[in-house]
This record gives sequence, structure tokens and C-alpha cells, in this order.
Amino acid sequence: MKKLSNLFWLLASLLANVMCAVVAYRVCDMQWGIRYAGYSAPVRVAFLPGIPFLVGICICVILALRLRKKGK
Repeated sequence: MKKLSNLFWLLASLLANVMCAVVAYRVCDMQWGIRYAGYSAPVRVAFLPGIPFLVGICICVILALRLRKKGK
């Protein structure tokens, strides 16, 4: 169970890094679009793609904690 728990910790870490990259790209794109392309949405809209990542990270962390507890 400990190996599976470590796998879920690794997956949560990977999802967090990918989420940061996706959101950073979207924010930069949104800021450029507001300035030069005439986008009318606020910059905070760029953070919406991070929500599914956060859900996935929470699920992975909960599974990792439960598997670690079950393995003891």
C-alpha cells in the first residue's frame, strides 16, 4: 500500500505543476488579449481551468493519506 500511496503523492505533485503552467499561460494570454486584442473578460477568468486540477489534486491527496493509513 505504501508504494501506491507514494504514487498518488507523485501524481498530486505532477498535477500541481501542470496546473501552475496552464494557469500561468492562460493569465499571460488573457493579459495580452485585454491589452492588444480587445478581450472584454477580466483576468480572473484565466484561473477557471485550475478548478479541475484542484479537484484532482484533492482526490489524489485523500487517496494517498487513506492508503498510507491502511498500510500501517
